[in-house]
Amino acid sequence: MTITITRRLGAASALLFALMLGAAHAETVAPDLEGRRAALNTLLKEQWEHTMRNSPEWASLLGDKRYNDRWSDFSQAAIDADNRADAAFLQRFEAIDASGFPLQEKLNRDLMVRQLQERVEAARFRDWQMPLAQNSGVHLDIPMMVSALPFETVKDYDDYLARLRKLPKLFAQTRVQMEQGVKDGLMPPKFLIPTIARQCQEVAALKPAASPFAEPLKKFPKDFPAADKARLTKEILAAVQQDVAPAYKQLGTFVKTRYLPHGRKEVGMWSLPDGAARYSFKAKSSTTTDMSPEQIHQLGLSEVARIEAQMLQVAQQLGFKELKSFNKSLEANAALHPKSRQEIVDLYQKYTDQMYTQLPQQFGILPKAKVEITQVEAFREKGASGAAYLPGSPDGKRPGRVMVNTGDFAKRSIVGIETTALHEGVPGHHMQLSIAQEIEGLPMFRQQGNYTAYAEGWALYSERLGQELGFFKDPYSYYGHLQDEMLRAIRLVVDTGLHYKKWSRQQVVDFFHDHSGIEEVEVQSETDRYIVWPGQALGYKIGQLKILSLRDYAKQELGPRFDIRTFHDQVLGAGALPMDVLEARIKDWVASEKGNATAQQ
Repeated sequence: MTITITRRLGAASALLFALMLGAAHAETVAPDLEGRRAALNTLLKEQWEHTMRNSPEWASLLGDKRYNDRWSDFSQAAIDADNRADAAFLQRFEAIDASGFPLQEKLNRDLMVRQLQERVEAARFRDWQMPLAQNSGVHLDIPMMVSALPFETVKDYDDYLARLRKLPKLFAQTRVQMEQGVKDGLMPPKFLIPTIARQCQEVAALKPAASPFAEPLKKFPKDFPAADKARLTKEILAAVQQDVAPAYKQLGTFVKTRYLPHGRKEVGMWSLPDGAARYSFKAKSSTTTDMSPEQIHQLGLSEVARIEAQMLQVAQQLGFKELKSFNKSLEANAALHPKSRQEIVDLYQKYTDQMYTQLPQQFGILPKAKVEITQVEAFREKGASGAAYLPGSPDGKRPGRVMVNTGDFAKRSIVGIETTALHEGVPGHHMQLSIAQEIEGLPMFRQQGNYTAYAEGWALYSERLGQELGFFKDPYSYYGHLQDEMLRAIRLVVDTGLHYKKWSRQQVVDFFHDHSGIEEVEVQSETDRYIVWPGQALGYKIGQLKILSLRDYAKQELGPRFDIRTFHDQVLGAGALPMDVLEARIKDWVASEKGNATAQQ
């Protein structure tokens, strides 16, 4: 899973919006090819500037420091202006005639139109009225973002100080949206809300120096002026005490006393207003396909059965007749549980280093930056997944990080670490996202683009690639690999079960227990994740199966001319793509390769 900091676009000024409307048809006045191409490139840059200006947190993470002293505007006026801006940009991009454009430039236009259409459609569901969950939201995203920001100059620290002082306003805007959510019946499940309150209260209770917001004070550059260091230390700690902690305390109190009583009883998205349409939209967005929830559910059941048969073979090789007893033995086997937090980190590093030696045989294009293995911050351990990837900055100053959860380490299992290292690091998320950032000529929205089915599908495909390369020599590690693939198959069943078939939370837990040996702590956190992120978990298996089918197609069509390195470079060489666009790209490449072969005969 990749970590995504909340990136809601903020307000465009009334003047800017008026100018955009006034220019809505300007792109059509240049009938010549070069004029139309230039108009598209200009509009792409304008839209990206709008995105950065109104998503300052995302800009900061990308190394764009122009807006480091502010947060996104989460007021309703800003949200409404942003929605109008999306509609205006959509109209302008649709007005551009892309006939005769080079393939990638036409794709730039088509992908932007598709992206904006999705945003415009999403606005009807008003997801901003449910902004907090036990695993995401400003109360968690912002302190996590702090650990990823570069602090190199006095201005970096002064901008950060300004941000801290403005945090109470952002939290107040968040409460207003939540209050409107109460009125509109847009509420998270009640049983999860106490966790949100506790998370806020725990941050509020920390002494200023122990707060995650004080972390930048521990990494002053060596040549930093002593006077500035003393001043900034004093002022940042004061802001944490006087602005940040009270804001967290107030939000926690609000969640516990005024928000909690209105939490919804049912866990499925079907119980929300316009629930069926909401879930269909989420499923389509995640998979970039037109598969119905029923089709996805049935695919999940068939994949569960297939993988379960493979898991049974491993269990039988290890002396067990069936999976239930084998899974219980895994839990009781002390050798399969880490002895310390550091052991988990060391294993991730070991398997990452192992894969690096194999990359040149599988890829022609390799990312410049290596990946780091770090631990999930203590303040969010309880709600975080087992591991997640935080992309590096395009300038290379912040490397990509695989952040591993070492909390409750004695209750965790090591059997899935080898396969997860492949998924989150190389050749998974780090490989895909780093290469996308480094592709010359791609506009920024594509270098930084994300489609769940593509990104997570590639990462899951990467796990399978490890098996093909001869990894998972330990049968328990191979079982862990199968178990992780089983997890992704189960997701198809239980996500649609929750939000389409009206399953209860216990039904999901029971399905996990019936078809996997995943440790209890992960079963519980995964179940709650699907409840608050409907549809997101569907992209993994859908994307993986599509990439595998495209590889099979290319192998069959090209025969001995098929080159796995070239295939992988084609999959990764245009940034993230919807599944139908990726399919067209691979088929065009195959046709080109066949044409070249014919010409050479």
